[in-house]
Amino acid sequence: MKQGPRSRNRPEALAEKVYQALKQDIFAFRLMPGDRFSENEIAERMEVSRTPVRQALFWLERENYVEVWFRSGWQVKPFDFEYFEELYDLRTVLEREAVRRLCALPPSACAEVLAALKTFWIDALRLEDGQAVSAQDEAFHIALVTAAGNQEMARIHTELTEKIRIIRRLDFTRDDRIEATYREHAQILQAVFQQQTEEAQRILTSHIAVSKAEVRKITLHMLQQARLQPVE
Repeated sequence: MKQGPRSRNRPEALAEKVYQALKQDIFAFRLMPGDRFSENEIAERMEVSRTPVRQALFWLERENYVEVWFRSGWQVKPFDFEYFEELYDLRTVLEREAVRRLCALPPSACAEVLAALKTFWIDALRLEDGQAVSAQDEAFHIALVTAAGNQEMARIHTELTEKIRIIRRLDFTRDDRIEATYREHAQILQAVFQQQTEEAQRILTSHIAVSKAEVRKITLHMLQQARLQPVE
């Protein structure tokens, strides 16, 4: 998800701090889907004024994580799996087209634009930290689309990547999913290098579909566990 605008002046810095804290509360389900809260409650908890809180909430509202209820405060948006699955479907369309374009490049040009991905996902030692792998996974898919050369495709893909981050990162909480990510990314790259368009698209489509199913399952489990936690 896109970070809030940064500034050197104190109000913007405070708003950024609140924004990051609230986003992590939402990601960790400390603020649950459907929870309502006021600006005053957040300001008191974080020991800041309402002004940076309001700015942070506007950023989160723009990113579709919260919504304002006039005269009754704010609410974390209810979880909408249909919405996220539509984003995953769009992601699949964009990435399949990117792979098609990459496979049509001369082999030397393709190798050049994807050299960094090959180094990380095939040649280098593997990372074990799930959070680090999650960030690199995002970078892999963004790089695929960017390398295809259509700036508008890349812009749209980056925006939807930010929107699905809240659940996508959960796909890297298990060792077997990290292993699968390395294996499947290497297979996609090798198929692209060999200009095997249909094979690269097949592996990519399956890779995204499995990830979508896994994050749905993990998210449902985490939501259930969060609801069972005693209120302090």
